[in-house]
Amino acid sequence: MINVDHVHKVYPTRQGDRVVLDDISFRLDRGEKLGILGRNGAGKSTLIRLVSGAERATSGEITRTMSVSWPLAFGGAFQNALTGLDNVRFISRIYNQDYRQNIDFVSEFTELGIYLREPLRSYSQGMRARLAFAISMIIEFDCYLIDEISAVGDAKFHEKCAFELFHKRGDRAMLIISHDTEYVRNHCGKFAVLNEGKLAFYPNFDQALEAHNHNLHLSAKVR
Repeated sequence: MINVDHVHKVYPTRQGDRVVLDDISFRLDRGEKLGILGRNGAGKSTLIRLVSGAERATSGEITRTMSVSWPLAFGGAFQNALTGLDNVRFISRIYNQDYRQNIDFVSEFTELGIYLREPLRSYSQGMRARLAFAISMIIEFDCYLIDEISAVGDAKFHEKCAFELFHKRGDRAMLIISHDTEYVRNHCGKFAVLNEGKLAFYPNFDQALEAHNHNLHLSAKVR
């Protein structure tokens, strides 16, 4: 279970405090899949980072009673000076995994070939995302955090990601944020919309999508 209880996140700026998340509360139980829609800058990625533990809330509390992944396809925690293979070894040792078996999986899954022997500093954003997703799959978590994974790679790679996540790990909890509304529709059973720091839940996808599109329309008019 993940319980987010009255969480606020505020960033100080020269123009004053910027409230990104305003009194957010929800609970995600084992096996549940929650999809969150929201425009750019709504705070979706910030919420994912807070749930993962990569950032701390300004106030409120997040309780986790199950293991939680880092945001899939996010390679910010990796070592840029190390090669792709060395990063696999590094993560494998942290989680007490057989790195030789993991290297075989990552090599086959990413299709990065000789680039796995190059330092991460030479990787493109897409290459880093492929590596990060593959490394995420070598560790079995109770809950996976998915931040715009549908934007990574080509259609073939999307199919591989979907098979690993929703076929092999279909019993896991997932928190999914994406601009791809069909991705959220197809893979989630709970739906919410994040707008101006507030998180609103809806009984079905169609109502969530209607609210999301309404927010996009209002945002476009303001601009």
